[in-house]
Amino acid sequence: MIAEGSKAPAFALPDHLGRTISLEQFAGKRHVMLLFYPLDFTPT
Repeated sequence: MIAEGSKAPAFALPDHLGRTISLEQFAGKRHVMLLFYPLDFTPT
């Protein structure tokens, strides 16, 4: 588990258009907020 306020590890994920977006692309350019959204209809 990552503690609140700590630096996020490097990762890359596809966006809604299928392009790969990495966290590094935003370094020093924008603020980034990471959210965990469990799937709909799950008990979480």
